[in-house]
Amino acid sequence: MTPFSAPLLYQVNTRVWIALLSKQLNDSATLDDIPDAALDEIVNLGFDWVYGLGVWQTGEAGRLISLSHSDWLTEYRLLLSDFDDNDVYGSCFAIKAYVGSDRLGGNIAIEHLRDRLHQRGLKLMLDFVPNHTALDHPWVQTHPEFFIHGTEELLEQEPQNYCRVSLPTGDAIFAYGRDPYFPGWPDTLQLNYGNPAVQTAMQDELLSIAQFCDGVRCDMAMLVLPEVFQRTWGIATEPFWQTAIQAVRSQHPNFIFMAEVYWELEWTLQHIGFDYTYDKRLYDCLREQHAQPVREHFEADLNYQIKLARFLENHDEPRAASIFPPDVHRAAAILTFLSPGLRFFHQGQLEGFHHKISVHLQRGPVEAIDDDLYTFYRQLLNCLQLSVVRKGVWQLLACTPAWEGNDTWNDFISFAWKKNEKRLLIVVNYSAHAGQCYVTLPDTALVEKQYQLQDLMSSIVYERSGHSLVSGLYFDLPAWGYHVFNLQEI
Repeated sequence: MTPFSAPLLYQVNTRVWIALLSKQLNDSATLDDIPDAALDEIVNLGFDWVYGLGVWQTGEAGRLISLSHSDWLTEYRLLLSDFDDNDVYGSCFAIKAYVGSDRLGGNIAIEHLRDRLHQRGLKLMLDFVPNHTALDHPWVQTHPEFFIHGTEELLEQEPQNYCRVSLPTGDAIFAYGRDPYFPGWPDTLQLNYGNPAVQTAMQDELLSIAQFCDGVRCDMAMLVLPEVFQRTWGIATEPFWQTAIQAVRSQHPNFIFMAEVYWELEWTLQHIGFDYTYDKRLYDCLREQHAQPVREHFEADLNYQIKLARFLENHDEPRAASIFPPDVHRAAAILTFLSPGLRFFHQGQLEGFHHKISVHLQRGPVEAIDDDLYTFYRQLLNCLQLSVVRKGVWQLLACTPAWEGNDTWNDFISFAWKKNEKRLLIVVNYSAHAGQCYVTLPDTALVEKQYQLQDLMSSIVYERSGHSLVSGLYFDLPAWGYHVFNLQEI
């Protein structure tokens, strides 16, 4: 096992943030109006990256769809009791052009934000949507061959997947952007990766984006893999990501690629060049509230795990505070963010907000801060700044029965971080009942010493012999109980 860096990423919803600033300033704000104090606070919390959701130009055609889709309208009205059409911006994934949104200040404001972040040691990540474009993207008129077309018969049979588009040469049937398991996204059109010119054009878009930021979060990145594209559309394609990533890194060697990816294709994307891939499996296991699948997930190869983006919420998932009861939420956060990989936090998560904001909106409800949860997250973020977590070696530990016939050991998950003489021991009872177990630290260098175990998430302090740490340390924890022990030699 080799030491590695474990970055922290903070996702912000730029459109919601700027709309709130505009209201506070009683004027049209841009990215330039984000206060220095807000950026300084992100630094103080220990983050390395800011992921700015929704900075690119979207079109009026997408907004009109967002205003007319009945299911989405229901969602808006449930979220905002005083919903107004002006709250609708249009999906930030129906991109008309990879230029800064004019409502956020355009390219210049993005460059200013990037430079302000760099001055503070922060890096900027932005979105890249490879699979589709907005309905009114210029290519629709200038390069209709870039898109997948349908027939009148397909439009009649699958109106959820196809639409009629007016072109200079007459009407044509276009396919909506989609994945193979759900109806199309009606505010987008599907790019045809079987056309080499599309791959060249999208690679050029990536090169353009790389001038504004330090990395990209690639939306539904697996959809343009040849095997997935073939399954979805019946069209053979050449690989895109390998060529595109190499082209970007030839000009920007340190540029970072993070993939939104599902369907157990995480390793595939890591193998072809992605630095980080979504860890939806861990998230799903934690939601099920059973320890064994979580522990089994942590048994994966470490070279795979260090490239996983760990999260409890993002713009696609419900707010963590709305689906995890408070005690479960804390235990899940300990497991998620003290495991190896990129730690992905979402704006409002630290405050315990409950309401997910639709990607079509530029406003969310006013919510009170959960002081207890905010204090918890501040403590956890302090742990994540420790060098032993940042650059140490992670190891999953064995949990064994406390006595014969006591099966509650199977509800425990334990792991350790080590960097030189520094050690961190994490123990979690991820279950709805009290449990007992022994946890073993397989490090013979501990045996002849005495240690103080200070829980960094509480006031608990123990003294234990190194021999007991190696032979097996007894734990008796309540439901969803946890410790994050800093081991100091006495």
